Amino acid sequence: MMLFAITSAAVVMLVQFAMVFRGPPPGFGPVPIARIADALRTGHAPVTAHGQTLILRFSEGDRFGRSEERAFPDRDRAIAGLIPVPADQIRGYYEWPVHDPDQDIHGSFSIGRRTEKGWLVASVSRAPGLGRWRIAILQWMLVTLVILSLLAWAAARRISRPIRRLAEAAKRARLGAPEAIPLQGPREIRDLGKAMEAMQTRILQQAENRTVMLAAMAHDLGTPLSRLAFWIEQLPDAARDRAVADIDEMRAMLAATLRFTRDDRAHGEMVRLDLGSVIESLVDDLGAAGNAVTVDPGPRMVLVGDAQALRRLFGNLVENALRYGRAAEIWWAVEDGHGEILVDDKGPGFDPSRAEKLFAPFVRGESSRNRATGGTGLGLAIVRSIVELHGGEVMLENRPGGAGGRVRVRLPLAN
Repeated sequence: MMLFAITSAAVVMLVQFAMVFRGPPPGFGPVPIARIADALRTGHAPVTAHGQTLILRFSEGDRFGRSEERAFPDRDRAIAGLIPVPADQIRGYYEWPVHDPDQDIHGSFSIGRRTEKGWLVASVSRAPGLGRWRIAILQWMLVTLVILSLLAWAAARRISRPIRRLAEAAKRARLGAPEAIPLQGPREIRDLGKAMEAMQTRILQQAENRTVMLAAMAHDLGTPLSRLAFWIEQLPDAARDRAVADIDEMRAMLAATLRFTRDDRAHGEMVRLDLGSVIESLVDDLGAAGNAVTVDPGPRMVLVGDAQALRRLFGNLVENALRYGRAAEIWWAVEDGHGEILVDDKGPGFDPSRAEKLFAPFVRGESSRNRATGGTGLGLAIVRSIVELHGGEVMLENRPGGAGGRVRVRLPLAN
């Protein structure tokens, strides 16, 4: 909007300046032919109307006019009669056409009188192409353009600031934590904010209803599973063991679903904490349990967040790294006010075409139904939910050289 306003103003000013540039300078008015006749008769250049001065010079050649000036013999005869001299002793070249020989002369001209020394030529002084008056006009135009640019910049900021606030509020909104929509700025922006507020309410209500329904279904399925567990006790041993394993897997998936829906709707207290200390504490606990987890501590990372949720975030990433890559290596760096935490493994890495799909609930990185290798498919969904809660982003990558997979978590740090 700002560029459009400035460009429009610049185009208008350039058109105006072009029109002014093509016209005669201010004060460049007509010159009476009587004064030209007096100058050619006396050899003295008087000051004409509007402060202009006639210039007298000698020319040995017969062609002394400017390229844009043309001859008009009728006017030459009129000037010769005022001197008076024979008409063949006067020769003039004029910029503008002559309608009445006795009228004042407009525009530039070069009028000569034949003498013994050559042609005594009278011409009027013209301002240079970019004279002082045109420079002054151009300066005022530039000042006006600067003022219009400042006004356009202020108007654009007044409109864009509430739009940015709306965008930031939309990014922070999540299930269980509706974001207050700012209703500031011009009337149209306030109307947009009200529409977004109503839309957020509808979306969150629908998502809440679906989440509650999913949790209820997961809870209610526990009863038929218990009955099935009772009836399969009558099956042969081999069939009973397979059925029990399937029922245990279903119960685990239901439990994970309940945790996911519960954690997605609520979070703990957001406090100021050192994320590096949270990660190191998690690694110490996992290492004491015999897991192949190492950490390379980096700079101090202080942010406002939920300590339990962040611990679960990196716990899920470490669990995936151990399941698919046999080992987990954690290290981090600080850049541009954000902490970048990387979790590397020694597995086969990620398929770039499926990387985004792996964050969806119940999508497994391994296609088998074996929970020992495939999991429940909720780990990365929970990771993304927690990362977005803290205003960050998470990406799946492959380590340089194809040495395994890498998960990059980027979180904003506190000021």
